Amino acid sequence: MRGEIKLLSNMEKGRLEAGCDEAGRGPLAGPVYAAAVILPEDFHHPLLNDSKQMSRKAREVLRPIIEREALAWAVVAVEAEEIDRVNILKASIIGMQRAVAALKLRPDFLLIDGNRFMPFDGIPYRTVVHGDATYASIAAASVLAKTWRDERMSELALKYPGYGWEHNAGYPTPEHIDAIRRLGLTPEHRRSFHPKELEPTLF
Repeated sequence: MRGEIKLLSNMEKGRLEAGCDEAGRGPLAGPVYAAAVILPEDFHHPLLNDSKQMSRKAREVLRPIIEREALAWAVVAVEAEEIDRVNILKASIIGMQRAVAALKLRPDFLLIDGNRFMPFDGIPYRTVVHGDATYASIAAASVLAKTWRDERMSELALKYPGYGWEHNAGYPTPEHIDAIRRLGLTPEHRRSFHPKELEPTLF
């Protein structure tokens, strides 16, 4: 079908490649999640795409399929305190490195979504802009990172009610901004993120 995205299974056949992606770089609260996934070369699922282009229901359908059928997968969280300490870009890269380290298989090659990464453990890598819409392994990593983070934010919403994290996932929606004005900051908020709507009173 014209316009349909066909994800590539591998950059190089016969090589154990891990796709890496993160979720949660933009929110004002909560951790950033990173995932690494090694898929079988013949893996295919019609719902699999860049997780941002998928419905929540589709991501939730795919998560157990990916976790069951992947050769190896890992998901890690980098908490708000560490994000504030090192900055969000470094935290995202650190998260992806930790996810790779947690894989039960050592990959021969890393496919990294985006254009920034740092060498890790001697494993060669390639950064791919829009990689989550290009390679199945990166798309799978994006699904795991996003679904795990959404689940965590729903749990935190019970601990810190009133911010709407169960549906805004900590992003700077008008509802979230207004809640910060009324309720203040929680330990889960990233102090290094200064939304203009809240300056200079809270930062």
